[in-house]
Amino acid sequence: MSGCCKHCGSNSIVHDDISANLFCSSCGVVSEFDGYDAQIGRLNGPEGTFVRVGTSGTGTHYSYKETKIYNAQNLIDDFVYKFALSPSKCSDIKTMIAQITENEFGQGDWFPILIGACAYVVMRKDNKSLPIAEVASVVGCDIYELGRMFVRVVDFLGLKGSAEEFPEFDIVVAFERAVRNCGKFSGLGRDVVERMRKQGVFLIQCAVQWFLTTGRKPLPVVAAVLVLVAELNEVDLRIEDVAREVHAAVSTCRSRYKELLEALVKVAQVLPWGKDVTVKNVVRNAPFVIQYMERKSMGKRGEKRKEVEEKGGGIDLGDAVSECLRKNVEHGTSGNCVENDSLYFEAEENRGFVRSGGESFDQMKISHECLSLMYTEFLNEMGHEKFMEGSGEVPQRKGMRGFEFIACRDWWEGKSELSKKLLLKQILEKDVGLDALPPSFVNGCKVYKRRKEKINAAKLRISRIKHPLGTDLGESGDIGLSECVNAGKKRKGKRVKDIDWEDFIIEALLLHEVKEEEIEKGHYNTLLDLHVFNGGIMPEVPMWKA
Repeated sequence: MSGCCKHCGSNSIVHDDISANLFCSSCGVVSEFDGYDAQIGRLNGPEGTFVRVGTSGTGTHYSYKETKIYNAQNLIDDFVYKFALSPSKCSDIKTMIAQITENEFGQGDWFPILIGACAYVVMRKDNKSLPIAEVASVVGCDIYELGRMFVRVVDFLGLKGSAEEFPEFDIVVAFERAVRNCGKFSGLGRDVVERMRKQGVFLIQCAVQWFLTTGRKPLPVVAAVLVLVAELNEVDLRIEDVAREVHAAVSTCRSRYKELLEALVKVAQVLPWGKDVTVKNVVRNAPFVIQYMERKSMGKRGEKRKEVEEKGGGIDLGDAVSECLRKNVEHGTSGNCVENDSLYFEAEENRGFVRSGGESFDQMKISHECLSLMYTEFLNEMGHEKFMEGSGEVPQRKGMRGFEFIACRDWWEGKSELSKKLLLKQILEKDVGLDALPPSFVNGCKVYKRRKEKINAAKLRISRIKHPLGTDLGESGDIGLSECVNAGKKRKGKRVKDIDWEDFIIEALLLHEVKEEEIEKGHYNTLLDLHVFNGGIMPEVPMWKA
């Protein structure tokens, strides 16, 4: 090969077979490389100089597809490690993604969302609890975006509607996973954590029976039960920390915690001191309430209790009950010792036992649950006082400040079947002392009743404006809408009811002759669009004219 040298201008350019470079034979300057041979014949043509077909960079021999698959699998392994899943689950996720993408895998912002959706599907198929909120936080996407991808994966794999292949979310498994992952429990003993787990499973399944989980997100209920169990076992655990660990809203967790305490208050009404139990002190009484619930659940629903004398075992129950009631047990309330047990044997139906004035103790009717609880409490107090007397310490009264759960350290037995994971049918068959309605249904009834009252009040205001001389305000106790709006100061001796935006909307709908049954449902925006803004014509007699 020959050419013109750019340095000396001579035509003595030759090719070096060893280095494959061009140099000038006269001046010895190496010329710039310009000997690239283009490929001829497409993929089957000859190789160009320093270029090899299929390479993606210096020192590699991977194609674009192989590199893409390699990076995708590394990303899957990274997310599986964050989810703390087993290698078998990782293999299932890769197989599922390969089936969906036809072995192409992928890259981009959508691929991590697909990995999270497949991981959630794999765990749900294995009846494991992997909350979708936790998956969304790890993947780094919105929970609704992950839900849409999840629906697409389920539809593609044909799992929709198959209960065997795709079981529902298990709240008991979610609670057990929360107990294992809680950092506050790492320093506790194995026996303590196991006891807390059984107590939590018991309360979780009681909450299921009380419909606290019906139509709700399960993770706030898990957080509420976990906080209550920790408090009963004297473990400092804040509900904000638990909500952050289980990826739930703090306000919702507090609402579920309050509903759980309210349910325990209702159960506690059967106890002799049940009238004194409130939401504020129910945690102090929770050991006795849960002990009653545990023993109640060990029997069959609707089963008649045997007579107390058949289970007496030769013990003088009269002396035992009297001695138990004279103990310094205040159950979270302040006061003196109970010196006279006649207070607990009055004829009250809600106490669970009835006694007439001139009957003896043998003729007195006492419920088995109440008497069993009294006697067990008596044995626990006697055993605790003997232990304290032997050690030379003075037992502390519960009525004093600083209630301690050490006095009721033996309240949990763990013999109930509700301490183990049961099916929904088995849970509903158990009797834990309370047959509650779903809170959402109860709240809906209250809202429906309040809305009906607002409709009646709006009708009276409209009637007063249309017929000012024929309306009697003494019965309604309300004043006209115009007076409520224009009145700057409240008149003495006359009660003024507050009228909010809902009252104005109800009045507008009534003036447009909307049926009361439709207004009671509360779909105000829809009704306004249908009857007021689009197809409505203002009434002939406006509300501001007499």
